[in-house]
Amino acid sequence: MTKLKVKLLDILAGKQTIILNREDAEKIGVHVHDRVRVQSGSNQITAIVQVTATFIDSGQIGIMKDIAEKLHVKDGDEVNIRLASYPESLEYIRKKLKGVTLSKDEIFAIVRDVVEGNLSDLEIAAYLLAEEFYGMSMEEVEYMARAMADVGEKIDFEEPVYDKHSIGGVPGNKVSLLIVPIVAAAGLLIPKTSSKAITSPAGTADTMEVLAPVKFTAQELKDIAKKVRGAIVWGGGLNIAPADDIFIRVEYPLALDPESQMLASIMSKKLAVGVDFLVLDIPTGKGAKVETMNEARTLARKFVELGERLGIHVECGITYGGQPVGHVVGPALEAREALLALQGKGPTSLIEKSTALAGILLELGGLAMRGKGKGIAMEILTSGKALKKMREIIEAQGGDPNVEPEDIPVGEHRVRIEAPCDGYITDVSNDAIKKIARAAGAPMDKGAGIILYGKRGHKVKRGEPILEICAERESRLSEAYALAMKLQPITVEGMLLQRIPEYR
Repeated sequence: MTKLKVKLLDILAGKQTIILNREDAEKIGVHVHDRVRVQSGSNQITAIVQVTATFIDSGQIGIMKDIAEKLHVKDGDEVNIRLASYPESLEYIRKKLKGVTLSKDEIFAIVRDVVEGNLSDLEIAAYLLAEEFYGMSMEEVEYMARAMADVGEKIDFEEPVYDKHSIGGVPGNKVSLLIVPIVAAAGLLIPKTSSKAITSPAGTADTMEVLAPVKFTAQELKDIAKKVRGAIVWGGGLNIAPADDIFIRVEYPLALDPESQMLASIMSKKLAVGVDFLVLDIPTGKGAKVETMNEARTLARKFVELGERLGIHVECGITYGGQPVGHVVGPALEAREALLALQGKGPTSLIEKSTALAGILLELGGLAMRGKGKGIAMEILTSGKALKKMREIIEAQGGDPNVEPEDIPVGEHRVRIEAPCDGYITDVSNDAIKKIARAAGAPMDKGAGIILYGKRGHKVKRGEPILEICAERESRLSEAYALAMKLQPITVEGMLLQRIPEYR
């Protein structure tokens, strides 16, 4: 065992990495990507080694801020370091790379080593690629969901818990900001844990964060939900299914999304917060994650079966996902539109989808006969009860309960794109809208995003605005506008789509 002095690095690496001077690495006998155990008193972690000749002096160990917090060390403290053995789970990953079905114990070992930092990003990526290429049996997916839930914090609400989740892929899908207050206003308990955006311009947590804080401990979530019957919080702050956040981080640069991992990811988080009844939104259509009804039905059956295995009653709603939901995309714009919808002034597509999904939850809760829930959900919305409940939720989470849509600031740098000819809008590209909104700065810049003045079937005249880009920074606006000119996110019947050759 070797003693080294801590050099604290103001870097959040998102993974357990330490940096050694080349001389110290040679003395200890470690190479780049090897594992070491770092110990300070009773606190210890496994970390992956990186090596430098100049950045870290001999006798020092470069430790990232997040690792220092786990070890409870500060700059100049001494830690012990030794070579760590290779985890047994590596052998199980190699088995999966050959297409072998894994046992419960093998899957639990992989998930445990992911959370404890015993596997490098490269090894985790190999496991995810094996899932992508070979898939997983439903039994394996069940083991994965249970393992991800067990290796983290769990919440017990001591009463039936209701939830709604979407598989994502469609911009502007802020329906949870209507569904949660509708269901909570009906008296059902709906502590909604949501994601922040990974590849989209706004996750539910990003949009809710415009209205109120979303980062809470498990106990704080429990207290808020019990007080007002609902909550919309960021799941990443609760330490529930922590393996999922690590898998997502590794998936992102590879644009990976294995179906088996998506199933386990969603259901593990529901298992961890004690969900009993779940409505799953599967948007379907051109540009959505699931493009055909047959694919959507197959996926829905898998979620229902997995729910039965985990003791969660799952019903799936296959919804239209061929273009954005509502007329805006981006956190602040979506928060505005959600409040308008709660006031009875929002777009039809948003209200119809929200009340349909909320209605299924009301039926599962015994508050409506099958097929009658949507009508009750609509009554709760139009009566103002959902708006009143949403204001209670905002206040309970530390936001301003009196906030109005016009109070929410939106990016002041703007540019409109006009219809190039008379005609009807024939297509709105989900993918292009997402890319342009992100180029404008969403979701990091809350005020960035896109306003759609028309969607598929809307009649336009030449020169009328069809889309507006909002940004908080002029440089971001220029980047988004250039991308919009290239991608042509909205197609108007009769417009020239491309000229070939592009240059003479």
